[in-house]
Amino acid sequence: MPNYDLQTIWHYHEETKHSYQSVRSGGHYLDWANQPLPFKIYSDLQPIPLPRDWPVSGIDVLAAVSAAGLREPVVSTPDLKTLASLLFHAAGITRRRTYPGGEIYFRAAACTGALYEIELYLVCGPLPELEAGVYHFNPADFEFRRLRSGDLRYVLARATANDPLISQAPVTIVCTGTYWRNAWKYQARTYRHFFWDNGTMLANLLATAAALRVPAHLAMGFVDDDVNRLLGLETHREVSISLVALGKGADPGIESSEPLKPLKYRVAPYSKTEVDYQLMRQAHEASSLPSPEEVKDWRGLSPIFLVSAVAGPLDEALETWEGEGGAARSTPIAAKREMKSTIYQVIELKAPPKTDSPRESIEQVIVRRGSSRQFARLPIQFAQLSTILVRATQGIPADFLEPFGTRLNDLYLIVNAVEGLPSGAYFLRRDRPCLELLKEGSFREQAGHLGLDQAIPSDASVAIFFLADLKTILERFGSRGYRTAQIEAGILGGKIYLGAYAQRLGASGLTFYDDEVTEFFSPHAAGKSAIFLTAVGRPAQHRLRIL
Repeated sequence: MPNYDLQTIWHYHEETKHSYQSVRSGGHYLDWANQPLPFKIYSDLQPIPLPRDWPVSGIDVLAAVSAAGLREPVVSTPDLKTLASLLFHAAGITRRRTYPGGEIYFRAAACTGALYEIELYLVCGPLPELEAGVYHFNPADFEFRRLRSGDLRYVLARATANDPLISQAPVTIVCTGTYWRNAWKYQARTYRHFFWDNGTMLANLLATAAALRVPAHLAMGFVDDDVNRLLGLETHREVSISLVALGKGADPGIESSEPLKPLKYRVAPYSKTEVDYQLMRQAHEASSLPSPEEVKDWRGLSPIFLVSAVAGPLDEALETWEGEGGAARSTPIAAKREMKSTIYQVIELKAPPKTDSPRESIEQVIVRRGSSRQFARLPIQFAQLSTILVRATQGIPADFLEPFGTRLNDLYLIVNAVEGLPSGAYFLRRDRPCLELLKEGSFREQAGHLGLDQAIPSDASVAIFFLADLKTILERFGSRGYRTAQIEAGILGGKIYLGAYAQRLGASGLTFYDDEVTEFFSPHAAGKSAIFLTAVGRPAQHRLRIL
C-alpha cells in the first residue's frame, strides 16, 4: 500500500533538507531564459468572465482569522459573486508592476519565490449563474474555463469515501501543484513548497469564507487518481493536493457508472524545457491513497502529543484573554513542567486594549498585504505578538485535525525585539495562551543563520518556527501525514501573515537549515522536524519615515 511506504517519505525528507554545506555545494543556477509561465493557459477553451462587483463582508480581519472555517450548520449555496470574491482573495492578482523586462504580478497570498505553482479548479452542481461542471480558474484574466459539463460532484464524494462535508457541498475547490513551475528554482524541495504555498492561500480562503458566512472544510483524504482523472491532469507535471468544500446542504447528484472520458485540451507550455525531479514525484506516490476504503481508514482522530495535548479549541481561553482587555497577567510567573527535568518560566500572552482593534476588513488587509523583504530592527508590542499567536491558532476545519482545535505543529519563537517580553527562545503552549521561556538572551545572529543566513529573520522582531513530531504523525496517518504537517504549517503561517498585516506590521515566509533549527530549540524540540518559518516585524520603510 503506497501510503505505508514510510521509507520513501523519510528518504525524501532527509534528501531535501537544507544545511550550510548543501546550499553552497548544489551548483544549481536560475536559467532566466527558461523561467516558467506563472499561469496555466488552456489555449482552446472559451473564457467565462467572473464578476468583480462581489459582496464586501465588512468583518474585522482578526475576527475572520479566528473564525476561519465557520462550522455553524448553515445551509449555504454561494452564488457566482461570492465565489468570485473567494477566488480573488485566495489567488487573485492584487496589483501589477511593469519593468523593462516584462511585468510582475502580485497575488493575494504569499508564495515561495513568487512562482505561484498552485492552480485552482471548481467542481460544482448547478449554481446561480453557473452551470454544473468542472472549471479551471485563471487569475491572469480572472475567468473560468469549463473542462467538463454536468454535475460530477459524486466523483469527489466517492473519492473521499463519502466525507459528509464534501458530499453535501454545492462547490468544492480542488487545489493542485505544478511541479516545474516551482522546481525551476527550488528543485526537489518543491514538494514541501506545494503545501506551504497552498496553505497560505487556504488561510486567505478560509478567513474570507468565514467573513462571508460560507461554511468551509479542508479535506486531505481522497483517492488521488480519481481526482486527478476528473481534472484531466498530466500527473507527471501536476497533481491534486487538497480539496475545500464550500457551502452545505446540497444533493451531490446522481452517480454515473460510465467512466470519465479523458480530457485532451491544449495547454500552453510553461517553459521550453522542464526538468523532472523524480524524488518529489516518488514522495507524492508514496503518500497517495489508492481506494475509498483506505481513505475511510485514514480519516479519524488526530494523534495526541505528549506536550500539552489539546482537547478542543481555545475558545474559552480566548474569551478570557480578550475580556481582560490588556490587563492580562503580563508579569512572568514560574510554573512546573516536566520535560527532560527542566522547569521553564511561563509568560501569559497579553491582550490588546479594545481600542487598539483593527478596523479594516479581511478583504482590505488581503489586498494591502505583501511579503516584507526587509525589516527595521524596531520592536513590536507584546500585545501585537500575542494577538498574532492567539488568532492564528484557533483551529482549522480539516479532516486530519479532529477534534477541532487539534494542532500537528508546535510553534517555537526567537524573540529579537518585543516590548514587554525578554529576548530569547520560546515555546507556545498548546493548552493555554502562554509562552515558555526556553533560554533568555539575544539570538539575532542565530535567527539569521537558521533562516539560511538571511537578514530577514535576524532583523525581524520575532522569528516563528514550526516544528512537528513527524514520527508520531506518520505512524498515525502514514506517508500522507507528511502532506498534512506541511499544509497545516502553511495555513498557520498564512494566518500569521494576516494577523501581522492587520496590525500594520510585516511578515515573510522563509526556508531554513532543517537540523540546526531542531538543535537550537533542543532539548525541548528533540526528535521534532523543522517544517516552516515565518518572520514578523516592522517593515524597513517604517524606520525611514520615523527618521
